Amino acid sequence: MKLQDTLELHVKAAVKELFQADLESVEFQATRKEFAGDITVVVFPMLRVVKGNPAVIGEQIGQYLQDNVTLVKGFNVVKGFLNIEIDDSYYIDFFNKIKDQKNYGFSELKDDKAVMVEYSSPNTNKPLHLGHVRNVLLGYSVSEILKASGKKVYKTQIINDRGIHICKSMLAWQRFGNGETPESSRLKGDKLVGNYYVKFEQVFQKEFTDWLDSETGVEKFEKYKEFESSAREELWEKIKNDTALIKEGKISTKEEYFSEERIKKTFKKEYKDRYFNEHSIIGNDVKSMLRKWEAGDAAVVALWEKMNGWVYDGFEETYKAIGVDFDKYYYESETYLLGKEFVAEGLKSGVFEKDPDGSVWCDLTDEGLDRKIVLRADGTAVYMTQDIGTAIQRIKDYPDVGGMVYTVGNEQDYHFKVLFLILKKLGFDWAKNLYHLSYGMVDLPSGKMKSREGTVVDADDLIQEMTDTAEEISKELGKLDDYSEEDKKALYKTIGLGALKYYILKVDPKKRILFDPKESIDFQGNTGPFIQYTYARIQSILRKSDIDTTKVNLSEVSLHDKERDLLKQLEQFPEVIQNAAEQHSPALVANYTYDLVKDFNSFYQNVSILGADKENEKIFRVQLSKTVGQTIKNAFSVLGIEVPERM
Repeated sequence: MKLQDTLELHVKAAVKELFQADLESVEFQATRKEFAGDITVVVFPMLRVVKGNPAVIGEQIGQYLQDNVTLVKGFNVVKGFLNIEIDDSYYIDFFNKIKDQKNYGFSELKDDKAVMVEYSSPNTNKPLHLGHVRNVLLGYSVSEILKASGKKVYKTQIINDRGIHICKSMLAWQRFGNGETPESSRLKGDKLVGNYYVKFEQVFQKEFTDWLDSETGVEKFEKYKEFESSAREELWEKIKNDTALIKEGKISTKEEYFSEERIKKTFKKEYKDRYFNEHSIIGNDVKSMLRKWEAGDAAVVALWEKMNGWVYDGFEETYKAIGVDFDKYYYESETYLLGKEFVAEGLKSGVFEKDPDGSVWCDLTDEGLDRKIVLRADGTAVYMTQDIGTAIQRIKDYPDVGGMVYTVGNEQDYHFKVLFLILKKLGFDWAKNLYHLSYGMVDLPSGKMKSREGTVVDADDLIQEMTDTAEEISKELGKLDDYSEEDKKALYKTIGLGALKYYILKVDPKKRILFDPKESIDFQGNTGPFIQYTYARIQSILRKSDIDTTKVNLSEVSLHDKERDLLKQLEQFPEVIQNAAEQHSPALVANYTYDLVKDFNSFYQNVSILGADKENEKIFRVQLSKTVGQTIKNAFSVLGIEVPERM
């Protein structure tokens, strides 16, 4: 039983005996560093059932605990806060129980129902980039944390291998590729295909720009300008004094707001999709290719299979480099058909309704949402159709799955609200256990990334940059002189990937990240390399200790304050794992590990380990160091981060 749980029973017993009152719960908090104590009972909430001065009530409860509870050796009261000092025997007993547990903090499998975690879920028209990296690291880490908390987990992804974006790469390669392959170009397949996605956009943008300058384009713009100027006059009166817009630079003077340049910029942005659908020659060609694919045209399907094969090979190489894996792959090209089947079923049961044009919708207005299309008028599927089919197929494949976690960026928050609600309306009981692990985007100091314009940070390039930066900094520190070149390369990658993963995972998933590679590889502060270095330091202590740690009488050990701080931190680890699993937040584990490492370094600097006066103290401190090292390793394992034995 945890210390807090044990104390809660005793505090309730004290209140019952002293005041003839029953407490529903007891509020605890960490004792502030300026006061003596290991854990604090907050007295104020008790005033609902115990009348009196909180400081006096605290004194009475504290005295009762000291007189009747062995593990309480002292107390003090500051206003309404009862600070309790715990006897060393409690911490020694706790340490004896965990010191030989290699999986300390992890729970045995305790749930018959499994959880399926979806992450990555890329499109097959481009390589994985920095945004995917956050997705992959979050999804993989949450999977490992859920496992550590005692759940069975299946790791999966849905590969978005169909649709207009995929056909854009295909058409561009067909037009401009001249038979280029990954082998002939010496490029990874996903990078090669991504280049043609960018190429399509370049050709389209040229066509769109030419059209804007054409007679038709100019005529469209003049009509738009006339309408826009009229509408802006009314809008200007509403926004001209909006300080937020002025501060952001979105408006300045009326002349600038009504300038032709500004209106043309708005026109280009608003008219681009319409041009693609109504006027674009290459847009018409790619839509024709998509229709042929959906009709099963042999040549188009063969090209699709070939180029997707290149991309899959490239993805696998990246996943291996990052250090993540999957138990099952799903493909949108397969699951969207099942989705269409259930749309038909939903039409019969009244979950969906058909509009006069033939499109099928789900009306969610009674739920505070909008109407959502699930099938276009021409019978083709939308993303929602595919997601419905994928969810149902997963339960068919894995009947023991009781819930799913979708790792997808926060721009899809509304989509998943709708998806989960539709699945509930379709009558699936497991739909109540669906969770959207929504996360913020990743920005770079240079700004936002755009795949179609080729301004993304490629995941492979990022991994290499992290490795190179780790090498550069390690050489400056000059601590690897006795390493072989092979060992150095392996260590550089371990440090570089550790820095990348930790920098991303230490941030609450919901927050946006500004990623700075140089800042992440710092051997000081809240970084992966700092924690890895501490682990390596502990391994060095263990190598130098050459003592038999099994022969020690811990009952003779008197704890130093720094040792007690470490033991208190260690005791929290199992609860941190459970909380991280419940909240789907690797950040809790990452920041716990940093706090543990800070406490260890304080212990290391203030307490002699190998130079202890007594043999028992020396053995205990080596054992304590070893246990801290194992806990760091366990914590980093669920973050997907390796720890080096030497550094």
